[in-house]
Amino acid sequence: MAKMHSRARGKSGSTKPVKKVQSWAPYKGADIEKLVVKYAKAGKNSSEIGLILRDSYGIGSVKALAGKKVLAILKEKDLTKEMPEDLRNLIKKMVYIQRHMEKNKHDQAAKRGLLLTNSKIRRLVKYYQRTERLPAEWKLDMDRLKIYLE
Repeated sequence: MAKMHSRARGKSGSTKPVKKVQSWAPYKGADIEKLVVKYAKAGKNSSEIGLILRDSYGIGSVKALAGKKVLAILKEKDLTKEMPEDLRNLIKKMVYIQRHMEKNKHDQAAKRGLLLTNSKIRRLVKYYQRTERLPAEWKLDMDRLKIYLE
């Protein structure tokens, strides 16, 4: 797949985990749900939970074993955050670039990075408003978000 803001082709070749559950799998659906809830209460994001389950517990696919994705389990238990994780990460990146631009006013590469990050945020906000994960009147207020992200 091509990258979003360049003509370069992305790196591909990752393999998906096996969809069927192996008989030797050490964890079953209820055990996995308990682990997901445990790490969510400890303050981990859904992607961090997936990495922990993969690296520490040998769980290649939560969906194959539990029948639900990590985010679906978190929604079911009301442990999701008000702002989606990918949007929060992009906003955090934008804040860091703006801080850099305050110190280095002539950095044109950072200026372009800020524009590209801004456009990604706008597209993502439109998507989340359309799918009703964000309210329709949600706006990006940088002063409020800088305090929120720190």
